[in-house]
Amino acid sequence: MNHAPHRSWLFVPGNRPERFDKAIASGADAVIVDLEDAVPPDQKDAARANAAAWLSPSRPVVLRINAADTPWFRDDLALCRRPGVAAVMLAKAERVDDLIAIGALAPIVPLIESAAGFDNLRALASAPNVQRLAFGAIDFQLDLAMRATFDELLFFRSQLVLASRVANLQAPIDSPSTAIDALEEVDSEAQRARRLGFGAKLCIHPKQVAVVNAAFSPSAAEIAWAQRVLQANGEAAGAAFALDGKMIDKPVLLRAEAIVREAALRVER
Repeated sequence: MNHAPHRSWLFVPGNRPERFDKAIASGADAVIVDLEDAVPPDQKDAARANAAAWLSPSRPVVLRINAADTPWFRDDLALCRRPGVAAVMLAKAERVDDLIAIGALAPIVPLIESAAGFDNLRALASAPNVQRLAFGAIDFQLDLAMRATFDELLFFRSQLVLASRVANLQAPIDSPSTAIDALEEVDSEAQRARRLGFGAKLCIHPKQVAVVNAAFSPSAAEIAWAQRVLQANGEAAGAAFALDGKMIDKPVLLRAEAIVREAALRVER
């Protein structure tokens, strides 16, 4: 990979075409034109037409399409062939056969937001042309009749991280925060998701983008620490060494290298 993975994935409703360009200008790493949850049933066709008229290879975006068991899936699928569709996010992903149909057209981001999808997690992660997994905690809780906090969903989040690693996918994308003005809450969720092994977060408002980008990027302190580790390793010339009273072994050295590498890619982007 010659670029850093996307950190912020911003939804923009497909029935609000006046917001499309604003979403592109928001600083989000990826923009998702949403044909599903954000669009009422009587506006599905209009939203699809809006997206079709606006799509361009000069501004590649992700399409979130309706679930495979809905009456809109087939027409949504036809839109995925258009230039300018960088990837397809399938709502309520549950069956590998549905992913295979999409994977022939574009990279896929299965949205895990049901019991059936979670139960089939490993198979979905291993389907052809899957790029990353994403977690939809709100619909997931609805399906399981849960009223859970972030921490009460740790088991499910951790399983997405594990399935992604086993399938050699990019780190998964966490569910969006419902807080729009309380950005400290967005930051707290993003930081916890990062510590769990997530690499990105869905955003429902442009205000969330900068906070999410910062949370999933190496901090100045992390970069400084990594650079000190690499410098000390060079000076040790292959011998074991300690830094700040702690032994530096291979896993720590690899982590430092990853931080410096990602920081460089973020600067180049």
